[in-house]
Amino acid sequence: MTITAPLPPQPVLSRTDVRTLLARRIMKAVLRRVPVDVRMPDGTSLGRREGPAIDLVRPDALFRRIAEHPKIGIGEGYMAGEWRPADGTDLAEVLLPFAERVTTAVPPALAKLRRVVDRPIPTAERNDLAGSRRNIEAHYDLSNDLFAAFLDETMSYSSALFDESRPFAGQDLVEAQLRKVHAILDMAEVRDGSRVLEIGTGWGTLAIEAARRGATVTTVTLSREQAALARERADASGVGERVDIRIEDYRCVTGEYDAVVSVEMIEAVGEEYWPTYFATLDKLLAPGGVAAIQAILMGHERYLATRRSYGWIQKHIFPGGMIPSLQAIDTTTQAHTGLRVDRVHAFGTHYAETLRRWRHTFAGVDLASLGFDETFRRKWEFYLAYCEVGFQSGYLDVAQIRMARR
Repeated sequence: MTITAPLPPQPVLSRTDVRTLLARRIMKAVLRRVPVDVRMPDGTSLGRREGPAIDLVRPDALFRRIAEHPKIGIGEGYMAGEWRPADGTDLAEVLLPFAERVTTAVPPALAKLRRVVDRPIPTAERNDLAGSRRNIEAHYDLSNDLFAAFLDETMSYSSALFDESRPFAGQDLVEAQLRKVHAILDMAEVRDGSRVLEIGTGWGTLAIEAARRGATVTTVTLSREQAALARERADASGVGERVDIRIEDYRCVTGEYDAVVSVEMIEAVGEEYWPTYFATLDKLLAPGGVAAIQAILMGHERYLATRRSYGWIQKHIFPGGMIPSLQAIDTTTQAHTGLRVDRVHAFGTHYAETLRRWRHTFAGVDLASLGFDETFRRKWEFYLAYCEVGFQSGYLDVAQIRMARR
């Protein structure tokens, strides 16, 4: 008779352990499609040994994080120092191959799990009157000194417009930012005597340039930090008497304007309020008036696929944010206003260059002297690089869009 020793009891995996193992397998599947070398601490590679390299510093912690929050874990893992670009490798360089394959990196069978891993947008980030103020303050009231440390002297926090007849790299950023401002003022037909409403003041450059054309400008923002510095800059530019800077929600503005201009503000409106936003533009325009907006855009299919999910950018950078497609803008204006899109100028590669400039300047900022820690530094490094490759890959675009009544 043969006596067989009993098998030792098998360990019972927790739900977290199972999800962590799954996250690791998914990453391996992705890396078979993306030419990036992801290296473990012992020197072994999870994927193909080609392309730019990522070093995993604390892989188990990173896989647990990805298992818990698939869309947010990669960025939070970078913030926590759980992974980094290999020595001599730029962060944007390792993110670009993923951005270029954003629709194909995940195998189709796994992509069907999107509905399982997508997290809903928190109701606390809705852009009602109170929520909009909280969401704007969370980003734009961080510190004027912080933004001044990496933006150019125009304090423009939106895509520049470079001269396409020359290489971008050698061009002056200030000139490119002013070119952008005057392009949208031209699109909105702003001239001497125009009554202009700007939705989203920034730090005042567009309002100042419009006033220099002889326009009278009302500009609204929810950021107290921005409003204070914009007032100083308008006064210092000698046009303070022509610029009325208000801390006011766009939904509360009254009056009649020949031009309504808004640069990269629609991304903060929230899809739920797009009808209200465009209806407000329509309501405030005088007969024959023109609206012109500069908007970050994504393809319509990507917009439909991501519109209900909550990502890293929304959690850590722009709460309440939502990037539209051009089709979504066109559909909304047709359904809720008398405005029609009649001109579009897209220049997404210009934003990639703008972000590259900001990111490299940001790398030299002494953040500790401004009161920010190492986690904040890594968060903003990831944010700027993540956005840069979005525009470089074509996943994102930016355009100036003109709207007028039929």
